Amino acid sequence: MAERYFDASNQIAGRLASVAAKQLLNGDSVFIINAEKAVVSGDRVYTENLFKEKHDRGDMYHGPFYPREPEKMLGRMIRGMLPFHTARGKEAFRRLRVYKSVPAELKGRKFEKPAAEGRRRAADAAGRLGSKRMEIGEISVKLGAKKLW
Repeated sequence: MAERYFDASNQIAGRLASVAAKQLLNGDSVFIINAEKAVVSGDRVYTENLFKEKHDRGDMYHGPFYPREPEKMLGRMIRGMLPFHTARGKEAFRRLRVYKSVPAELKGRKFEKPAAEGRRRAADAAGRLGSKRMEIGEISVKLGAKKLW
């Protein structure tokens, strides 16, 4: 069981999540830093409304409970790519750690910026999106989270 360290800054969130989910299902532990800098592609207004609908859905007693914090939002995206209701999926999800910025215990490690297989580098794709992108940190602030990063 290996440990994988990913840097989410300027990475497309869905592609990063799919790579992380695959590593988790293979039995590796995954650590992701800079969750607030991951990018969601698409029109800004549409993206804001999409996440607002997810957050406002249900009620505060029975759920579903959708997070506002960037590290929990990225973790929820990865959870959606795992078979979370099976024992294998729950074990995989327990091996995931997502952080905003870089915690003290992970300083000095080498972090990789993964590209989805068969695609161009995710960092290049995020750079080419122009104004049709939004960082998870921005979405989080729009949902009402306190900016602590």
